[in-house]
Amino acid sequence: MSNVQLLIVDDEERFLKTTKTLMEKRGVTTKTAASGEQALKIISEAHIDVVILDVKMPGMDGDEVLRRIKQTYPLIEVIMLTGHGSVDSAVVGLKMGAYDYVLKPCDIPDLMQKVESAYGKKQAMENKIRKVQVDRMISHPMAVFDKDGQD
Repeated sequence: MSNVQLLIVDDEERFLKTTKTLMEKRGVTTKTAASGEQALKIISEAHIDVVILDVKMPGMDGDEVLRRIKQTYPLIEVIMLTGHGSVDSAVVGLKMGAYDYVLKPCDIPDLMQKVESAYGKKQAMENKIRKVQVDRMISHPMAVFDKDGQD
């Protein structure tokens, strides 16, 4: 599990600090962002595998951040986090491509299990993509030299 790169996005500083500390004690490399804008900047600059994303934040809300992440980085898995007990907002997030959701306050072992599972899904997708690329190179060796990657 120590390979996962986690980003926690929440406007509550205490939650960020506490959760980061607890995840790092479990061997997870963790970054934090206090806003959607800051999260997108971190994602553009660093390798991130899984995002824990608060739904309700001032400025850019979690749904908009999720939409932008999935649009630009579709393999990043996102776990939506809500402290408002709104299952409706979680369902919207799931329909937009979120991996799962948790309610605040959340149980750290449960959150850790979701992060591990989301990371496993991301790794499986990356492996499938690599396999397709290798199969393509084997069946069409000259395609490696194509400028646009097309046959």
